[in-house]
Amino acid sequence: MWRSPATSYLVGRTLNSIYKSAEKIQISNQIIGKAMSMSSLEGQRTNQSVDQYPERNAASTRNFRIGENVPRKDKINFLVNTLLDLKNSKEDVYGTLDAWVAWEQNFPVGSLKKALLALEKEQQWHRVVQVIKWMLSKGQGSTMGTCGQLIRALDMDHRAEEAHKFWEKRIGIDLHSVPWQLCKSMIAIYYRNNMLERLIKLFKGLEAFDRKPPEKSIVQRVADAYEVLGLLEEKERVLEKYKDLFTEKEKRSNKKSKSSSMKGKKSGRIRDTPVSDGVTNAIEDIQ
Repeated sequence: MWRSPATSYLVGRTLNSIYKSAEKIQISNQIIGKAMSMSSLEGQRTNQSVDQYPERNAASTRNFRIGENVPRKDKINFLVNTLLDLKNSKEDVYGTLDAWVAWEQNFPVGSLKKALLALEKEQQWHRVVQVIKWMLSKGQGSTMGTCGQLIRALDMDHRAEEAHKFWEKRIGIDLHSVPWQLCKSMIAIYYRNNMLERLIKLFKGLEAFDRKPPEKSIVQRVADAYEVLGLLEEKERVLEKYKDLFTEKEKRSNKKSKSSSMKGKKSGRIRDTPVSDGVTNAIEDIQ
């Protein structure tokens, strides 16, 4: 059949391109086939090395785990710096934490606590709240220490109402076993934020379990709350009931001074004694 020169030229170009495409596909298939065969051989060699040297293979497998060779300190610094650079978005923070934890074989509670301390040092209270809430959503960090850290961060972030709601929901339901230090923190939050009715309710709940406050500062705040609310009889009752707290420290300090002076006379020198009250006051100022 006769074809014009133009038609023959177009047909020739089309066939030539088809042949070249087929040739490329064939070459690609050959490369893939070689790669698969090499992979198979490598797999066989690996299996042989696994059988011959199981301990060495286990060690090498651990070394190739993602993030395995990164020092823990660097991981924590990376997380803290990333969280500081993020925008104020819950999704971004949670996504970053999810990706960071994916490096770990076990949930890194210890590393996260160090990261929280670093965030507290930077006074990033809102970020501290987000990290702890994320931990709790994962079923981790459900300890009194972490809960107290969250309550304090909420208070420092000017979210006392949220701190109260969290207390009522997660902690205040069992006042029989809540540590006094945590109760003291919540009483201080109520006191500073003028939530005096809630302060008195909490203290009465503790009294119902016959729990005696360990420090006079707690009693003084309760007495002040009663006075502001006009409940002067209750104020006097509390001060009378726990008056020993206001005199015990004076007696202890006098005994310590006498004993130290006697020991100083016997040994010929004056010995310094530790001041425990300073530690208590420092903790009280941090709240």
